[in-house]
Amino acid sequence: MRTVRDYQYVSADDRGASVAIGNFDGVHLGHQYVIDLARGHDAPLGVLTFEPHPREFFAPDAPPFRLMNAEARENRLQKLGVDLLYELSFNRALATLEAETFAREVLAEGLGLSHVVVGADFCFGKGRAGNARALQEFGARYGFDVTIAEIMQGELGAVSSTNIRNALTDGRPRDAAAMLGHWHRIEGPVLHGEKRGRELGYPTANMSLAGLHVPKLGVYAVLIDVLDGAYRGTYHGVASLGVRPMFGGETPNLESHLFDFKGDLYGADLSVGLIDFLRPEENFDGIDTLITQMDADSARARGILAAL
Repeated sequence: MRTVRDYQYVSADDRGASVAIGNFDGVHLGHQYVIDLARGHDAPLGVLTFEPHPREFFAPDAPPFRLMNAEARENRLQKLGVDLLYELSFNRALATLEAETFAREVLAEGLGLSHVVVGADFCFGKGRAGNARALQEFGARYGFDVTIAEIMQGELGAVSSTNIRNALTDGRPRDAAAMLGHWHRIEGPVLHGEKRGRELGYPTANMSLAGLHVPKLGVYAVLIDVLDGAYRGTYHGVASLGVRPMFGGETPNLESHLFDFKGDLYGADLSVGLIDFLRPEENFDGIDTLITQMDADSARARGILAAL
Protein backbone atom coordinates (compact mmCIF):
# COMPACT_ATOMS: atom_id res chain seq x y z
CA MET A 1 0.00 0.00 0.00
CA ARG A 2 1.34 3.41 -0.97
CA THR A 3 0.53 6.55 1.02
CA VAL A 4 -0.03 9.98 -0.56
CA ARG A 5 -0.29 13.03 1.71
CA ASP A 6 -0.44 15.97 -0.72
CA TYR A 7 -3.09 16.12 -3.43
CA GLN A 8 -1.09 18.74 -5.32
CA TYR A 9 1.89 16.44 -5.89
CA VAL A 10 0.63 13.09 -7.16
CA SER A 11 2.49 10.79 -9.54
CA ALA A 12 0.80 9.35 -12.61
CA ASP A 13 0.81 5.90 -10.97
CA ASP A 14 -1.22 7.25 -8.03
CA ARG A 15 -4.01 8.75 -10.11
CA GLY A 16 -7.18 7.15 -11.45
CA ALA A 17 -8.09 5.14 -8.35
CA SER A 18 -11.53 4.08 -7.17
CA VAL A 19 -11.70 5.56 -3.70
CA ALA A 20 -13.74 5.32 -0.51
CA ILE A 21 -13.81 8.64 1.36
CA GLY A 22 -14.26 9.13 5.11
CA ASN A 23 -12.50 9.36 8.45
CA PHE A 24 -12.52 5.57 8.95
CA ASP A 25 -12.05 5.80 12.72
CA GLY A 26 -12.05 2.18 13.83
CA VAL A 27 -12.37 0.82 10.27
CA HIS A 28 -15.63 -0.81 11.37
CA LEU A 29 -17.98 -3.01 9.30
CA GLY A 30 -19.72 0.03 7.81
CA HIS A 31 -16.37 1.40 6.67
CA GLN A 32 -15.43 -1.99 5.26
CA TYR A 33 -18.68 -2.05 3.28
CA VAL A 34 -17.89 1.37 1.78
CA ILE A 35 -14.40 0.17 0.88
CA ASP A 36 -15.79 -3.01 -0.71
CA LEU A 37 -18.06 -0.90 -2.93
CA ALA A 38 -14.95 0.87 -4.21
CA ARG A 39 -13.27 -2.39 -5.25
CA GLY A 40 -13.04 -3.25 -8.90
CA HIS A 41 -14.21 -0.56 -11.30
CA ASP A 42 -11.10 -1.39 -13.38
CA ALA A 43 -9.00 0.81 -11.08
CA PRO A 44 -6.68 0.57 -8.05
CA LEU A 45 -8.48 0.51 -4.69
CA GLY A 46 -7.95 3.64 -2.65
CA VAL A 47 -9.05 5.22 0.62
CA LEU A 48 -9.10 8.99 1.12
CA THR A 49 -8.97 10.15 4.71
CA PHE A 50 -7.66 13.04 6.78
CA GLU A 51 -5.06 13.60 9.48
CA PRO A 52 -5.68 15.00 11.99
CA HIS A 53 -9.32 13.98 12.19
CA PRO A 54 -11.37 17.11 11.31
CA ARG A 55 -13.04 16.97 14.72
CA GLU A 56 -9.60 17.28 16.34
CA PHE A 57 -8.78 20.22 14.08
CA PHE A 58 -11.93 22.17 14.93
CA ALA A 59 -12.00 21.28 18.65
CA PRO A 60 -8.39 20.66 19.72
CA ASP A 61 -9.20 20.96 23.44
CA ALA A 62 -12.09 18.48 23.43
CA PRO A 63 -11.63 15.14 25.21
CA PRO A 64 -9.92 12.44 23.11
CA PHE A 65 -12.39 10.44 21.07
CA ARG A 66 -10.47 8.45 18.46
CA LEU A 67 -10.79 4.68 18.37
CA MET A 68 -7.38 4.31 16.73
CA ASN A 69 -4.41 6.43 15.82
CA ALA A 70 -3.25 7.01 12.25
CA GLU A 71 -0.73 4.16 12.34
CA ALA A 72 -3.31 1.63 13.52
CA ARG A 73 -5.76 2.82 10.85
CA GLU A 74 -3.08 2.44 8.19
CA ASN A 75 -2.30 -1.10 9.38
CA ARG A 76 -5.97 -2.07 9.27
CA LEU A 77 -6.50 -0.63 5.79
CA GLN A 78 -3.46 -2.47 4.49
CA LYS A 79 -4.92 -5.75 5.79
CA LEU A 80 -8.07 -5.00 3.77
CA GLY A 81 -6.06 -4.90 0.54
CA VAL A 82 -6.12 -1.14 -0.05
CA ASP A 83 -3.63 -0.15 -2.77
CA LEU A 84 -3.50 3.61 -2.17
CA LEU A 85 -4.03 5.57 1.03
CA TYR A 86 -4.62 9.27 0.43
CA GLU A 87 -4.05 10.65 3.94
CA LEU A 88 -4.49 14.37 3.38
CA SER A 89 -3.33 16.93 5.92
CA PHE A 90 -6.46 18.54 7.35
CA ASN A 91 -5.41 22.17 7.78
CA ARG A 92 -6.93 25.63 7.46
CA ALA A 93 -6.48 25.66 3.68
CA LEU A 94 -8.36 22.39 3.23
CA ALA A 95 -11.02 23.24 5.82
CA THR A 96 -11.97 26.46 4.02
CA LEU A 97 -12.39 24.96 0.54
CA GLU A 98 -15.96 25.28 -0.74
CA ALA A 99 -17.61 21.94 -1.49
CA GLU A 100 -17.43 22.33 -5.26
CA THR A 101 -13.82 23.51 -5.07
CA PHE A 102 -12.93 20.41 -3.04
CA ALA A 103 -14.57 18.18 -5.64
CA ARG A 104 -12.85 19.91 -8.55
CA GLU A 105 -9.38 20.74 -7.18
CA VAL A 106 -8.80 17.81 -4.82
CA LEU A 107 -10.76 14.87 -6.21
CA ALA A 108 -10.75 15.56 -9.94
CA GLU A 109 -7.72 17.69 -10.77
CA GLY A 110 -5.45 16.78 -7.85
CA LEU A 111 -5.99 13.04 -7.41
CA GLY A 112 -7.62 12.30 -10.75
CA LEU A 113 -10.09 9.87 -9.19
CA SER A 114 -12.20 7.70 -11.44
CA HIS A 115 -14.79 6.57 -8.89
CA VAL A 116 -15.77 7.72 -5.40
CA VAL A 117 -17.80 5.92 -2.72
CA VAL A 118 -19.19 7.75 0.32
CA GLY A 119 -21.69 7.00 3.05
CA ALA A 120 -25.18 8.45 2.88
CA ASP A 121 -24.34 10.82 5.76
CA PHE A 122 -21.16 12.16 4.12
CA CYS A 123 -20.63 15.93 4.34
CA PHE A 124 -17.72 17.93 2.97
CA GLY A 125 -16.47 21.40 2.15
CA LYS A 126 -16.50 24.61 4.14
CA GLY A 127 -19.15 24.50 6.85
CA ARG A 128 -19.98 20.90 5.79
CA ALA A 129 -22.14 22.47 3.10
CA GLY A 130 -21.76 19.61 0.61
CA ASN A 131 -23.52 16.27 0.95
CA ALA A 132 -23.48 12.93 -0.89
CA ARG A 133 -26.06 14.03 -3.48
CA ALA A 134 -24.11 17.20 -4.19
CA LEU A 135 -20.98 15.11 -4.68
CA GLN A 136 -22.81 13.07 -7.33
CA GLU A 137 -23.62 16.26 -9.19
CA PHE A 138 -20.02 17.46 -8.96
CA GLY A 139 -18.77 14.06 -10.09
CA ALA A 140 -20.88 14.21 -13.22
CA ARG A 141 -19.55 17.70 -13.87
CA TYR A 142 -15.86 16.91 -13.29
CA GLY A 143 -15.53 13.37 -14.60
CA PHE A 144 -15.75 10.87 -11.74
CA ASP A 145 -18.52 8.44 -10.79
CA VAL A 146 -20.06 8.51 -7.30
CA THR A 147 -21.68 5.65 -5.36
CA ILE A 148 -23.63 6.41 -2.17
CA ALA A 149 -23.56 3.64 0.45
CA GLU A 150 -26.47 3.28 2.85
CA ILE A 151 -25.72 3.30 6.57
CA MET A 152 -25.16 -0.27 7.76
CA GLN A 153 -27.55 -1.54 10.41
CA GLY A 154 -26.65 -4.29 12.84
CA GLU A 155 -28.36 -6.03 15.75
CA LEU A 156 -27.33 -3.11 17.98
CA GLY A 157 -28.53 -0.39 15.59
CA ALA A 158 -26.48 1.71 13.21
CA VAL A 159 -22.88 0.59 12.81
CA SER A 160 -21.03 3.79 13.65
CA SER A 161 -17.92 4.99 15.44
CA THR A 162 -20.18 6.77 17.95
CA ASN A 163 -22.03 3.58 18.88
CA ILE A 164 -18.73 1.71 19.17
CA ARG A 165 -17.44 4.37 21.56
CA ASN A 166 -20.62 4.05 23.60
CA ALA A 167 -20.19 0.27 23.85
CA LEU A 168 -16.59 0.68 25.02
CA THR A 169 -17.58 3.36 27.54
CA ASP A 170 -20.14 0.92 28.96
CA GLY A 171 -17.59 -1.91 29.21
CA ARG A 172 -19.10 -3.93 26.35
CA PRO A 173 -16.09 -4.85 24.18
CA ARG A 174 -17.89 -7.75 22.49
CA ASP A 175 -20.65 -5.41 21.32
CA ALA A 176 -17.97 -3.07 20.01
CA ALA A 177 -16.32 -5.99 18.22
CA ALA A 178 -19.65 -6.97 16.63
CA MET A 179 -19.73 -3.55 14.96
CA LEU A 180 -16.02 -3.36 14.23
CA GLY A 181 -15.70 -6.80 12.68
CA HIS A 182 -12.59 -7.27 14.83
CA TRP A 183 -11.56 -6.82 18.45
CA HIS A 184 -11.11 -3.24 19.54
CA ARG A 185 -7.36 -2.79 19.78
CA ILE A 186 -5.06 -0.33 21.46
CA GLU A 187 -1.73 -0.12 19.65
CA GLY A 188 1.57 1.51 20.47
CA PRO A 189 5.03 1.05 21.97
CA VAL A 190 5.75 -0.44 25.37
CA LEU A 191 6.80 2.33 27.74
CA HIS A 192 8.84 2.23 30.93
CA GLY A 193 6.63 2.31 34.00
CA GLU A 194 7.13 2.13 37.74
CA LYS A 195 7.67 -1.67 37.61
CA ARG A 196 5.21 -2.32 40.45
CA GLY A 197 3.69 -5.25 38.56
CA ARG A 198 7.02 -7.06 38.56
CA GLU A 199 7.26 -6.64 42.33
CA LEU A 200 3.76 -8.14 42.69
CA GLY A 201 4.58 -11.13 40.49
CA TYR A 202 2.63 -9.69 37.57
CA PRO A 203 5.04 -7.88 35.23
CA THR A 204 3.18 -5.70 32.75
CA ALA A 205 3.74 -4.02 29.42
CA ASN A 206 2.66 -0.38 29.83
CA MET A 207 1.11 1.62 27.00
CA SER A 208 -0.18 5.17 26.65
CA LEU A 209 -3.80 6.00 25.81
CA ALA A 210 -2.93 9.55 24.72
CA GLY A 211 -5.25 10.83 22.01
CA LEU A 212 -7.58 7.83 22.21
CA HIS A 213 -11.10 7.30 23.49
CA VAL A 214 -10.75 5.69 26.93
CA PRO A 215 -12.95 2.59 27.42
CA LYS A 216 -14.50 1.81 30.78
CA LEU A 217 -11.79 1.71 33.41
CA GLY A 218 -11.14 -1.70 34.85
CA VAL A 219 -9.66 -5.13 34.22
CA TYR A 220 -10.00 -6.96 30.90
CA ALA A 221 -9.23 -10.32 29.35
CA VAL A 222 -7.04 -9.45 26.37
CA LEU A 223 -5.31 -10.84 23.30
CA ILE A 224 -1.87 -9.30 22.87
CA ASP A 225 -0.03 -9.20 19.56
CA VAL A 226 3.68 -8.37 19.81
CA LEU A 227 4.21 -6.79 16.41
CA ASP A 228 7.99 -6.77 16.20
CA GLY A 229 11.17 -7.91 17.87
CA ALA A 230 12.35 -11.25 19.19
CA TYR A 231 9.02 -12.08 20.87
CA ARG A 232 6.77 -11.37 17.91
CA GLY A 233 3.55 -13.38 18.20
CA THR A 234 0.14 -13.58 19.88
CA TYR A 235 -0.33 -14.08 23.61
CA HIS A 236 -3.21 -14.40 26.06
CA GLY A 237 -3.28 -12.04 28.99
CA VAL A 238 -5.07 -9.81 31.45
CA ALA A 239 -4.87 -6.02 31.44
CA SER A 240 -5.66 -3.15 33.75
CA LEU A 241 -6.96 -0.06 32.00
CA GLY A 242 -7.04 2.83 34.39
CA VAL A 243 -5.30 5.15 36.83
CA ARG A 244 -4.11 2.65 39.51
CA PRO A 245 -6.06 4.14 42.45
CA MET A 246 -4.01 2.28 45.06
CA PHE A 247 -0.87 4.04 43.89
CA GLY A 248 -2.18 7.56 43.36
CA GLY A 249 -2.25 7.54 39.57
CA GLU A 250 -4.08 10.24 37.60
CA THR A 251 -3.51 9.58 33.89
CA PRO A 252 -5.17 6.43 32.46
CA ASN A 253 -2.89 3.93 30.80
CA LEU A 254 -2.99 0.28 29.79
CA GLU A 255 -0.94 -2.33 31.67
CA SER A 256 -1.01 -5.80 30.11
CA HIS A 257 0.27 -8.98 31.72
CA LEU A 258 1.16 -11.71 29.23
CA PHE A 259 0.50 -15.20 30.58
CA ASP A 260 3.47 -17.57 30.78
CA PHE A 261 5.82 -15.00 29.22
CA LYS A 262 9.38 -14.14 30.15
CA GLY A 263 11.21 -11.46 28.21
CA ASP A 264 11.86 -7.76 27.77
CA LEU A 265 9.28 -5.93 25.65
CA TYR A 266 10.43 -2.35 26.20
CA GLY A 267 10.23 -0.43 22.94
CA ALA A 268 8.32 -3.17 21.12
CA ASP A 269 5.03 -2.29 19.43
CA LEU A 270 1.99 -4.06 20.83
CA SER A 271 -1.61 -4.42 19.69
CA VAL A 272 -3.88 -5.24 22.64
CA GLY A 273 -7.37 -6.51 21.84
CA LEU A 274 -10.05 -6.03 24.52
CA ILE A 275 -12.08 -9.26 24.78
CA ASP A 276 -14.14 -9.10 27.98
CA PHE A 277 -14.56 -6.62 30.83
CA LEU A 278 -13.92 -8.46 34.10
CA ARG A 279 -14.42 -5.85 36.81
CA PRO A 280 -14.09 -2.12 37.57
CA GLU A 281 -11.00 -0.56 39.11
CA GLU A 282 -10.86 -0.97 42.88
CA ASN A 283 -8.86 0.45 45.76
CA PHE A 284 -7.83 -2.54 47.87
CA ASP A 285 -6.99 -2.42 51.58
CA GLY A 286 -3.56 -4.00 51.08
CA ILE A 287 -1.10 -5.61 48.70
CA ASP A 288 -2.06 -9.17 49.68
CA THR A 289 -5.72 -8.50 48.88
CA LEU A 290 -4.70 -6.98 45.55
CA ILE A 291 -2.59 -10.02 44.62
CA THR A 292 -5.42 -12.39 45.55
CA GLN A 293 -7.75 -10.46 43.25
CA MET A 294 -5.15 -10.45 40.46
CA ASP A 295 -4.88 -14.23 40.75
CA ALA A 296 -8.66 -14.48 40.40
CA ASP A 297 -8.69 -12.08 37.44
CA SER A 298 -6.00 -14.09 35.68
CA ALA A 299 -7.81 -17.39 36.21
CA ARG A 300 -11.03 -15.95 34.85
CA ALA A 301 -9.27 -14.41 31.85
CA ARG A 302 -7.54 -17.69 31.03
CA GLY A 303 -10.90 -19.43 30.92
CA ILE A 304 -12.45 -16.79 28.68
CA LEU A 305 -9.55 -16.77 26.25
CA ALA A 306 -9.29 -20.56 26.09
CA ALA A 307 -12.90 -20.65 24.86
CA LEU A 308 -12.31 -18.27 21.91
